[in-house]
Amino acid sequence: MPELPEVETIREDLKKRILHKKIQTLEMLDKHAGDAEMVKAISGNSIKDIERYGKLLIFVLKKQDNFLLIHLKMTGRLIYQMKSCVVAGGHAQNEKDIQNLPNSHTRDIFHFTDGTKLFFNDIRRFGYIKLVNKEEKEKVVAKYGIDPLDTKFNQQKLIELAENKSGNIKTLLMNQKEIAGIGNIYADEICFCAGVRPDRRVNSLKKVELQKIADYAKKILKLAIKHRGTSFSDYRDCEGRKGNYVKYLKVYGRTKEKCFVCGNQLKSLRVAGRGTVFCPKCQK
Repeated sequence: MPELPEVETIREDLKKRILHKKIQTLEMLDKHAGDAEMVKAISGNSIKDIERYGKLLIFVLKKQDNFLLIHLKMTGRLIYQMKSCVVAGGHAQNEKDIQNLPNSHTRDIFHFTDGTKLFFNDIRRFGYIKLVNKEEKEKVVAKYGIDPLDTKFNQQKLIELAENKSGNIKTLLMNQKEIAGIGNIYADEICFCAGVRPDRRVNSLKKVELQKIADYAKKILKLAIKHRGTSFSDYRDCEGRKGNYVKYLKVYGRTKEKCFVCGNQLKSLRVAGRGTVFCPKCQK
């Protein structure tokens, strides 16, 4: 699943391409109740701004004070098509799929009046596009915890979130109701840089350790955004380019390889139901 840096990269790239473009219509290939209302609200409208909260994209519509909430979830992908040029951001499918649009994975198509299109593809159909008003948008956002790039997220905030928690630190970092945007990749990286095992119980962590975790959360996420996210086989940005933060990963995806700091072999275990990599010497 694309995490905060990948979704932020998509947001920044889409803003360069679709902002203020007039939408001719929204073609919805998956039929659901309420679709007609969404199509009516979007047709003839334009996208005034694109915001992000955690992993959630928010398209701010110019008319009627409406918003489109877009979540890519596990396999969602946004594909922008301008004549023969096609660029994609999100989970990668077979690259031939983006040359043959729409295809069996296409759920929605934004048709812009200038002839360009934005496709929402989703293999497993966990992702979504929802039309909401301002009050409804605020209710959805309120279900998430604090965005780690928010100025209000700091050492003290993490200490407050950790208070009275008995689970492990990786679970807390990945809990979207507490902190919105961090997933498996960045949770492992944050814990390594802070020198804390990802399976450490939160109530065993010292204040100084929590402070390090909060500091590295911001540093790592910002650096990942700078390098356009992490790319393995499942992520491309809206230029079709791979994110190159993978070159900076210290532990994620490096099971049994040598630790860059101490030279010991990295270990793996399952934490919060996810494969987790750590250094048994550098992380306590």
